[in-house]
Amino acid sequence: MINIKKLVKNFHRQNVLDGIDLSISKGERIALVGSNGAGKTTLIRCLLGEYQYSGEITIDHLFVKDHRQTLLAKIGFVPQLPPPLKMPVGQLLDFAANLCRSPRSKMEEMSIRLGLETQSIWHKPFVKLSGGQKQKLLIGIALGRNSEILILDEPAANLDPIARRVFFELLAERQNQAIMLMSSHRLDEIAALVNRVIELDRGKVILDDKVAENNLSKILTCKLVVNREENAFIKTLENWHFKAENNYSWFGEISSVDRLKFLGVLSRYAGILKSIHIEEKVDETVVV
Repeated sequence: MINIKKLVKNFHRQNVLDGIDLSISKGERIALVGSNGAGKTTLIRCLLGEYQYSGEITIDHLFVKDHRQTLLAKIGFVPQLPPPLKMPVGQLLDFAANLCRSPRSKMEEMSIRLGLETQSIWHKPFVKLSGGQKQKLLIGIALGRNSEILILDEPAANLDPIARRVFFELLAERQNQAIMLMSSHRLDEIAALVNRVIELDRGKVILDDKVAENNLSKILTCKLVVNREENAFIKTLENWHFKAENNYSWFGEISSVDRLKFLGVLSRYAGILKSIHIEEKVDETVVV
């Protein structure tokens, strides 16, 4: 449980957070949205105990100001901009595991599930990784900690479609055991992930509303038929790991969370699309 009361943060006599009152419970997946400068990052930094502020923030009845180190052990944080760390990947995993007293093997497991080949980058400096590799590793570390609170800033940025699908599956595994706070300046990027939306503007909460639940682990099958071949379209579908049944028919799977994103991609090729068929994947598990 996170409780925030009359939170105020000033920079150069200007209120960046202006009397924030919030209560957040386990199982809530929150979209923290607002334009640049609305106060999203400042609120996150206050939750992490990085800023001095007036008002109160408690996590599980402990004040962040007084128990920062204890509470940080409960939080998995993925920043929007990866830190410019020069240490090798293997050393970073050791450091993270020791810092939060969590098994390194779990962090590696999460990273591998996201598609990161840890062995091949073992001795490579973190700063030399691609954007996608950095994101997968940081998410792997955060989820591998088995944190009670996940704070994710632009969480799906730099992830390829398959990694996004796995990421949603990993969140689904934790959705009832953790608080998830996901920050973005665009609600449409994370709307399907959350069950509550909090919007900030000029340091104030202007919207706090529950939204319909979405099954993060649901998979959709999709069949596309086109009336002619086009290289750009083929490359796009290959990026989504679709397979060609023949020159004019393609088949693949997408996460239900990515439905709108995928349809947005297809809209670029409306001129060649003959038919689109999307349905929920049938669970083939047999119970004896």
